[in-house]
Amino acid sequence: MTAPTTAPRTTELDAAPGSTVVIRDEEWLVTQVEPTADGHFVHVVGLSGLVRDTEAVFSTAIEDVAVADPADAAVVADESPRYRESRLWLEAMLRKTPVPVTEDALTTAHRALADPLPYQFEAVRKALHPDNLRPRILLADAVGLGKTLEIGMILSELARRGRGERILVVTPKHVLEQMQFELWTRFALPFVRLDSTGIQRIRQKLPANRNPFAFFKRVIISIDTLKSDKYVAHLRRHRWDAVVIDESHNVTNSSTQNFRLASMLARQTDAMVLASATPHNGDPRSFAALVRMLEPSAVKPDGVELDEEQVKRLIVRRHRHSPEVASVVGADWAERKEPQNVLVTPSPLEEEIAVELEDIWLWPTRGTSPYSGRGGATLFPWTLAKAFLSSPAALEESVRKRLRALDAGTETSDDDESLVTPDAAEGGTPDERATAGTGTRATERTALARLHDLAARSLTERSAKYDALRDHLRGIGVGKGSDMRAVVFAERVATLGWLQGRLVTDLGLKPENVAVLHGGLSDVDQQRIVESFKLASSPIRVLVTGDVASEGVNLHSHCHHLVHYDIPWSLIRIEQRNGRIDRYGQKNAPQITTLLLDPQRTRRFGGDLRVLTRLVEREHHAHHALGDTASLMGQYSVAAEEKSIADVLRQARSLESVVKEVEEVVADDGPAGLLARLMNLGASTEAPPAPAAAPTGGRTGVYDDDLAFLEDALTQIYTTPGQEPSNGVAWKKAANASVASLKPPRDLRQRLEVLPQSYLADRRVTEVLRLATTTAQGTRELANARSAESTSVWPEAHFLGPLHPVVEWASDRALASLGRNQVFAVRGDLEELTVLIQAALYNVRGQVVATSYQTVAFPNLDNPGFALPQPHESAAAAIEALHLGATNKGGVAGASGLQPYVRQAVRSAESAVGDQVTSIEFAAQQRVEAWLKRSQHWRMEATALISREVGAARTGITNRQSDIDEESRLAREMLPERTLLRPLLVVVPPGLDLPEPEAEPHSTEENN
Repeated sequence: MTAPTTAPRTTELDAAPGSTVVIRDEEWLVTQVEPTADGHFVHVVGLSGLVRDTEAVFSTAIEDVAVADPADAAVVADESPRYRESRLWLEAMLRKTPVPVTEDALTTAHRALADPLPYQFEAVRKALHPDNLRPRILLADAVGLGKTLEIGMILSELARRGRGERILVVTPKHVLEQMQFELWTRFALPFVRLDSTGIQRIRQKLPANRNPFAFFKRVIISIDTLKSDKYVAHLRRHRWDAVVIDESHNVTNSSTQNFRLASMLARQTDAMVLASATPHNGDPRSFAALVRMLEPSAVKPDGVELDEEQVKRLIVRRHRHSPEVASVVGADWAERKEPQNVLVTPSPLEEEIAVELEDIWLWPTRGTSPYSGRGGATLFPWTLAKAFLSSPAALEESVRKRLRALDAGTETSDDDESLVTPDAAEGGTPDERATAGTGTRATERTALARLHDLAARSLTERSAKYDALRDHLRGIGVGKGSDMRAVVFAERVATLGWLQGRLVTDLGLKPENVAVLHGGLSDVDQQRIVESFKLASSPIRVLVTGDVASEGVNLHSHCHHLVHYDIPWSLIRIEQRNGRIDRYGQKNAPQITTLLLDPQRTRRFGGDLRVLTRLVEREHHAHHALGDTASLMGQYSVAAEEKSIADVLRQARSLESVVKEVEEVVADDGPAGLLARLMNLGASTEAPPAPAAAPTGGRTGVYDDDLAFLEDALTQIYTTPGQEPSNGVAWKKAANASVASLKPPRDLRQRLEVLPQSYLADRRVTEVLRLATTTAQGTRELANARSAESTSVWPEAHFLGPLHPVVEWASDRALASLGRNQVFAVRGDLEELTVLIQAALYNVRGQVVATSYQTVAFPNLDNPGFALPQPHESAAAAIEALHLGATNKGGVAGASGLQPYVRQAVRSAESAVGDQVTSIEFAAQQRVEAWLKRSQHWRMEATALISREVGAARTGITNRQSDIDEESRLAREMLPERTLLRPLLVVVPPGLDLPEPEAEPHSTEENN
């Protein structure tokens, strides 16, 4: 049965997972079908002869794939105990059949190892909604709400729908392992991690010219690695089912290589998930470009104006105090305490340095500062002040670097933390930040030398702010023999090292008790430190870290104290830092403490520094009201915010003009207000109605759980699975049935090679695979992995979820139990012979649009042409109606004689599903027409606009037009195209046996 469509097909293939095909004169079982530009890739497992159990992929463009007619399926009796063999085959078939793309119910997200939070399920349903042309979404939830879990839920649902085989996840390098950990431990989604170690491993396994993305189906990689020329070339030749870009604010600037890379990936993937708590940089064009990655038609032809109704479908935005979040997180996210802002009276030497900075550099008593560079005359002194407020070590380093620049004859400091940007330094902007210094090199060198002497002295003398930190840490209980922990943030690497050395001595700790984390460390070292801090057994008591840990790193497992040793001059950075311990899963009220020097002898410096404590207070207010601090300043850039705060400190601008109140942001009717409202969708202060229970499904009705299926499969494969290999797999199950283990056979070990390498090494999985068989046990295993007794964050027993590789392996082995085009016959407590038929409707893209399950009954066996089809809501409902027998007293005699009933059942079901198909086709046609109408409207606007534009503007519209054309093509491919029917089971009433059909007599010629 074929639905009309406007898109031509190149190669027909009436096969789907579970079908039997013949390729190269061998029988194969289809496990997956992928549409390609010139046909299909058919993933198969060998059934016959030399290819038995061999996995392969064939292209219909170059191979002859013969598909058996399901109406000709031969009937074979199941003689296994409790009809185990047919139950396994049926379960595997249903698991291998993709869930329809239009299915509303969640099938795997609610069965993952995560707390069932309705607001996260809502994000998943929004991403998968059938009104979306493709599953594309921007997860813009505020820091701490669990965007990683939402990503995992979406990916698991895509995988169950046959749309998540090839997945690329792009993250900052310091969260590679954390993302890999969450996706594997909670969702059983294995990803190959291409950090520096992973890349080295690939080089040993693959030829240099081999595309690693073709070899590994699911990859997690940092954007810094991905944008190298080598990987970009590989990416251009590869398509993905899904691409995830975590911390996607790093790709919002349309002039950067990161943005160009993200745009290329957007065109080469079906599903796309962007995730960021700060998803735009304030530039309407950049934000529009980000939206266009998700859905080109959501942005008007000018490339700037948004179609707000469409954009609402593409964005999820909530924060800690959104009603739908606050009502469910409860005690699993302790409310943050009021921030502690500690003003510290400087030591005499610190006072002397503050006076020196004020009188010579910030507000020179002689009228001009000694700075002699071409640009940044108003900002470089504040670079020195910023370093001073960080630590004596940071000030000494900044002064030394500037002296080195002067000695080398360069115009600007080589200080990486300088507020003087390259543009400003080159003097190419009219902004006063580019004003040239009025000092001479000699006077600047003299002033720097004096400041350097003071900074060098301060390295060995008492520091009041350090003393305040030490006393604070002691006061909260950090010290020898204590389990209390704290995270200390500082911007400068020099400060981090300086603090580490002192804290080890003054707190009576060992060097391993105070760890330093910064961006200069390798990705492997960064991950090692972060993962260690998550363990209860970790020796780390104080994590002294730079802002590399302010994005995406979870530090809340065993820590609820955070100290800003220096205050970032950026609300974005403050919010990101605080979110490391203030997030879902935090059981103790987070305490944020800020230390700030308060000079007493300066005329202006001390009072102005109090501006920084007001930043902390504004962040706290915005945290409650908006869940987003970036909109308060409207800069959406850490560097831009820092320079604006520097303007406030030097009294060029007021704090009120730079940092808005929450009420001003919401009321603003300009571009900033529009973006703030857009990013705050779902954050209404009015209580929403109680959320409806998330519709869930996913159960087949054959087995109650994954463990029962796996255990039966092992028994069928090995008969004695408890014995040692090769007679078994040393299968063991705990008395409480919550933990099980097995020794993986060779074909399973091959599948396990793609699991996280650190997990394989730490838990020796290829030797013994341990499984947590309940969610409660899985949760305990995760907690135990972080306990004081554990030496690895990887759980000892991995949660046996529905997508686990061992379940996939068992499914493939079960499907191979039937020969070419066969169906099992079993007994059931029915009055009439009944055949179970599955009908699957596919669209042009080869995706399952709908499934239907029919039981076809034959009330009169003497009349096989008279059949009564009965539709069922689901596979589980159909199987329940079959009343399958619990015991097998012997295979159905004469089973092969039931073939005519199978043939008629397929024909009857084909007629019965016609009306269903018609209604589904109509609904799909309506959606496609809506998409095409929207595209046509966009084209009309573009035609009118392009007639008025010239040059680059016209070229831009033309380029955007090509994306709209691609959308139209994809929309047409959503149309239903064909229906495949297959018999799944023949159920025979008790006592009914048919004689074996007589063999057809040989002809006289043959006998002769």
